[in-house]
Amino acid sequence: VFSSVTAVLNLSVFQDQFVLQDLIQELERKSAALSFGPLQSNGHVSVRGSFPEMQLLRDFLLLKAKSLSEKDKGGKSRSHQRPKRRLQQHQLGTKMNDSVHDADGEKHVVVLDTDIYHYMKSFSPRTFLTSDDVVISDVVDGDITTVCIESAGSGSDAGWVLRVKERIEHQSSELHSALRKERICFEGHGRSEKQRYKRACESLKPRYPRVLIIPYDTHIDVIGNSSQVFEFVKEASS
Repeated sequence: VFSSVTAVLNLSVFQDQFVLQDLIQELERKSAALSFGPLQSNGHVSVRGSFPEMQLLRDFLLLKAKSLSEKDKGGKSRSHQRPKRRLQQHQLGTKMNDSVHDADGEKHVVVLDTDIYHYMKSFSPRTFLTSDDVVISDVVDGDITTVCIESAGSGSDAGWVLRVKERIEHQSSELHSALRKERICFEGHGRSEKQRYKRACESLKPRYPRVLIIPYDTHIDVIGNSSQVFEFVKEASS
């Protein structure tokens, strides 16, 4: 169920440095497994594909934006270079360093599937435990959640920041192959029927302690082990 995700990228941050259509074409060549939608006038473009490929793309663009920001601050941007040439200097590879060093210390970015992130927060909260010198923040954007792990100051232990990042990545990788999501849709159901489904899910929780229930106005997402999710949805719908 997590084999394909969709995200909307805001590329407007690059419009002063690159021709956006050229940027998208370069990304398409480097990420052939991803499907890019048409470029919107506001710089937004939708992307669909496997989560690992999407993660590489998102990490790459975040680091590129950070790099451009630092160049602007330093006043060393080479405005005479052609956009195409600048783009080629930052080609997307199979492996990327997603750590950033700044004046405040070290920062790492991890991009997670939002459902996996919610599951980790619910059932593996210790994954996000840190010392007082490390700060974790998150930005939820549809199917993608970006987690930022950074040191609280220049005197913080950079090794601890990296350990927290690796712990989150390891847990996410294990869950990515183990979890399954089923959806109970409310389409065509009245208010009373929706409430019945919600009550049924709540009553089943004690019997399925490792199943995560996320209620929405239009549906209920059920996330967990494949066999447990199947049985849970079967009972809730009966």
